[in-house]
Amino acid sequence: TLDAQAQQAVTAALRQLTSAEAAQAAGLTGKGLLGNGDPAQVVYSFTLMERGENVNYLRVQTDNYDQPLDINEHAKLDLGSTAKLRTLVTYLDIVDQLYRRYEGMDPKALRETRIDPKDRMSQWAVDYFLALPANGDRGLAPMLAAAMDRKYSANPGEGFFTGGGLHYFGNFSKLDNSKIMSVQEALQQSTNLVFVRMMRDIVRYYMFQLPGSSAQLLADASDPRRAQYLARFADNEGKVFLAKFWNKYKGKTPDEAEALLFTGVRPLASKLAAARRTIAPNATLQQFGAFINDTLPSNEVDQERIEKMYEQYAPQNMSLADRGYVASVHPLELWLVGYLRNHPKAGWSEVVGASTKERQEVYAWLFKTSRKNAQDKRIAGLIEVEAFLKIHAQWKKMGYPFDSLVPSYATTLGASADRPAALAELMGIIINGGVRKPVERIDSLHFAKDTPYETRVVRAPKVEHEVVLAPEVARAVADAIRGVVSNGTAKRVKTAFATHDGSVIALGGKTGTGDQRFDVYARGGRLIESRYVNRSATFVFNIGERFFGSMTAYVHGPQSEHYDFTSALPVQLLVTLAPSLMPMIDPQPGSVAQRQCVR
Repeated sequence: TLDAQAQQAVTAALRQLTSAEAAQAAGLTGKGLLGNGDPAQVVYSFTLMERGENVNYLRVQTDNYDQPLDINEHAKLDLGSTAKLRTLVTYLDIVDQLYRRYEGMDPKALRETRIDPKDRMSQWAVDYFLALPANGDRGLAPMLAAAMDRKYSANPGEGFFTGGGLHYFGNFSKLDNSKIMSVQEALQQSTNLVFVRMMRDIVRYYMFQLPGSSAQLLADASDPRRAQYLARFADNEGKVFLAKFWNKYKGKTPDEAEALLFTGVRPLASKLAAARRTIAPNATLQQFGAFINDTLPSNEVDQERIEKMYEQYAPQNMSLADRGYVASVHPLELWLVGYLRNHPKAGWSEVVGASTKERQEVYAWLFKTSRKNAQDKRIAGLIEVEAFLKIHAQWKKMGYPFDSLVPSYATTLGASADRPAALAELMGIIINGGVRKPVERIDSLHFAKDTPYETRVVRAPKVEHEVVLAPEVARAVADAIRGVVSNGTAKRVKTAFATHDGSVIALGGKTGTGDQRFDVYARGGRLIESRYVNRSATFVFNIGERFFGSMTAYVHGPQSEHYDFTSALPVQLLVTLAPSLMPMIDPQPGSVAQRQCVR
C-alpha cells in the first residue's frame, strides 16, 4: 500500500540531511532546531497513513537510519510531551464514563451521591450536572467542552508524592509558572504542571471509582466491616492483579521476564536492589553487586553500600510488601517473576496455589493500627500502582506498545516511553471517530508473472475493527489538537499543506521533546554527574480528515549532549516535506498512484 513516489521522495529527502548545507537549505537550523550539532548524527523517522473505510493504509514509512532496526516500530523512545495526548484521551474518556454514570440522575440523587474529596473528577461531574439549568443541553459534547475549559495551576512549587517519592516538576516556559490555565490552553502550550495535576486527578479517579475499592475502604477507619473487607480485598484483589501479571509474563523465558520487569523500574540503586533481591533471593553478594554495577553507571554505588543493600533488602529482613513499595512495583509482580525464574513451566493453577501466603502477606500490614501516617503513605503508593494498571489498560486499547507504565505522574511527560508508529495509530483512532482499525501494508501479492507458475494472492475482504472511544470523545480530541497547530507549539506547519485551488488543509497534532539523561546527586542535592543517553523530538499529526502520521528526530548516546533541538525540528521538517507529499494528498486530475513494489 506504500505510495511509491512519496516513499522515494521522503526517503531521499531524509537521507540528504546529513550535511550542514542541506539542513540549512531545509530550514532546520536556528533556535530550537539543529543549532551546532552535527546533522549527520540525527536519525529521522517518518510514518504516514491514510484512513480507509475498514483499514488504515500505510502510505509512507521510512527513516535515514541505515541499520536493521526500524525506529518507527521497534525502538523504545522517550517522546516527551506526546504522552500528554494519551493523557488527554484518558481524561476525556473518564468524562465519558462520568457522563454515563450521572447524566440520568435527578438533582436530589446527585446531591446524595457520596464522593471522596480527593476524587475531583467525579465531584466536578456531579457539580456540572447540578449547575445545568432545567432546559440545558445534557449531551456529552457540551460536557466534554466544559472539561476542556477546566482550569489548573501551572505553579511548579508544589511537591508531588508519586512513584514512591516526592517529586518536583518544571515547565518548559517559565512564563507559565504563575498562570492558571485551561486544559485547552495547556495542551496548546504543552504546559507540564497542568498535565501533572491532570494525571493526579486521573490516578485518584481510578483509586476511588469502584464501590469497596481499597481507597474508599481505607478512608473510613470506623467501618465495622473493615477487617472483613480487607481480608477479602487481600485475597481477591491479589488474584486479580496476579492474573494481570500472569498475562504479562507467561510464555517468556526468565531472562525475558526479568528484562520486561526492569523496564518499569526507575534506575535508582535502592529500587533496583529491592526488586533484584526479591526475584533472585539466592543470588550471592558478588552476583548482586555485578547486577547493580552493570545496570547503573560505573562507580555510582560503592562496595560498602552494595553490601548494605544486599542485607537490607533480603527477604528475611524486609517484607515482600515493603520491597515492592521501595521498588515502586506491585509486590505480587515481583513475586511472580521470582517464582517463574525457579518454576518456568508453572501453570496458572500452580501459581495461584503457590501465592496464597504472599497474597495475604502483601496486604497484611493493612490490618495494623500503629504508625498510621507511614501506613497511609504505603497505602497510597500501592493504590497508585493499581491505578496505573487501570490507566495502562486504557492506553493499551489505544495502541500503546508496551506492557507496563512507570507508576508516576511523570508518565504524562513521557517517562513511560512510546513508539512513533504507535502514536500514529493513536492519531488514526482519533480521526476515525474512536474506531481502531488495523493497518494494511500489503493488499495483494503477485508471483511469477507471465509464467506457468503465476500466482496472485489477495487479502480477504473481512476485516474486524474495534470501537475504543466514544465518537464524541474522538471529536473533542481532534478539535483540541487543531489548536496546537493554529495557536500552539506547532504553528509553523499551519499553512504548509494547500490544495491546487489554494485552500489550506487544516492540521492537528501534538509535539513532544525528550531529553533523557542519568543525573547523579551527592548529599544536599548537589549534581556530581550527568550522563546523556539520548534526545528526541516528535510531532504526531493529522492532515485533514484522511492522512495522519508521526515525524521523529532522534540522537542516541553521549553525543546527544551537543544538541538542544526541540519539537520545532520535526514540525519544520514536515513543512519541508509537504511538497513531496501533496501529489499523494491532493493528486492532479487523472493521475494514478504508484503502489506496486516490484522485486
